[in-house]
Amino acid sequence: MNYYSLHRKSPNTSFKNAVIEGLAKDRGIYFPENITPLSKDFIENIEQYSHEEIAFEAIKQFVGDEIPETVLKEIIKETVSFDFPVVEIEENIGTLELFHGPTMAFKDVGARFMSSCLAYFNRDNDKEITVLVATSGDTGGAVANGFLNAKGIKVVILYPSGKVSDIQERQLTTLGNNITALEVDGVFDDCQDMVKTAFLDKTIQRTLTSANSINVARWLPQMFYFFFAYKQLKKQNKELVFSVPSGNFGNICAGIMANKLGLPIKHFIAATNINDTVSNYLENGNYVPKPSKATISNAMDVGNPSNFIRIQELFNNDLMALKNKFSSYSFTDEITKKAMQSIFTESGYIADPHGAVGYLGLQKYDLEENEYGVFLETAHPVKFLDVVETTLPVSIEIPEQIKKVIGKEKVSLKIRTYEELKSSLNAE
Repeated sequence: MNYYSLHRKSPNTSFKNAVIEGLAKDRGIYFPENITPLSKDFIENIEQYSHEEIAFEAIKQFVGDEIPETVLKEIIKETVSFDFPVVEIEENIGTLELFHGPTMAFKDVGARFMSSCLAYFNRDNDKEITVLVATSGDTGGAVANGFLNAKGIKVVILYPSGKVSDIQERQLTTLGNNITALEVDGVFDDCQDMVKTAFLDKTIQRTLTSANSINVARWLPQMFYFFFAYKQLKKQNKELVFSVPSGNFGNICAGIMANKLGLPIKHFIAATNINDTVSNYLENGNYVPKPSKATISNAMDVGNPSNFIRIQELFNNDLMALKNKFSSYSFTDEITKKAMQSIFTESGYIADPHGAVGYLGLQKYDLEENEYGVFLETAHPVKFLDVVETTLPVSIEIPEQIKKVIGKEKVSLKIRTYEELKSSLNAE
């Protein structure tokens, strides 16, 4: 499988090079040359397959022969070694829980898959690779955990100071070893811009790659969730509508990829907080990125989502075709808190702020009788303890995965400018 830059000014490249480079030389993100639908027989009999078998079928064409089949199956086995349950919330609405991995966030899947791919590609290379990543919350912890002590790989994580939750910050600043945390005086978009600039800076004396969802090995495995949900819900015999809490739009883009592979999904909803660049675009046809604004659903505080260009490519840049399959709605913090309270009152379910935004997306869409709505619960509510416990009459028990970082000393280097990032990279 070859990949091309969506800026179309760089040569096409292999899966291996796309993973190692992260971003094309023309600053475009990579996209697969071909998408071949899976067999109808496989989709129709999906209940007969294990999660590992489903994931292998979904991803194998995008890897090709660059990783041996036996190795790829081992990578997948490790990647999906936890549960992905759909929990019913009310009639015709369920939540797909994606927080049962080691850092209790949906990004565990992509981080684990990418780290294993990169380790395989770097197995005979004496040259160290530096994984450079920007995070608005959960990516940092997932990447730090996924790459911890990986041979020949260093990780540098940029995160916006004061704009991630305490637990999220601890997950990315307390591991040490090959993990370095840079606390940026700014917002997530500033972190993301620094990372993209570094990739093209020839004065940086390191081999850099990205572990954000711009990297194909971080982005594509997110398709797995949608297949797993369909496997569980197929017996409902209803058309599926997915509402995805969206920041950088990698997760929902992966869902659309699953649909292109033949997974029957009727409609996608990108549910966002007040960072409403995409919902405005669908309304007026003008794509105007804006500085991100801080909210209680901080992992979605993105004003210029990197993966939206991939979504446009999947619809051949046809706005009307996109709108037929894809909607986007924006919600305030106040409405999000009311949704958390409503979900808890009606069902006893504790949703985190991101999941609540996903639920609101389904409410806004207004499901028909023959439709079943699924909203993604992308992180465990414990990661947003202050918001959840001040919004709901609950006290959340700290899971074992989180206890490991509570009480550990935070270690981060504060930076303000790109030059400080470059100095830090060249000094290592």
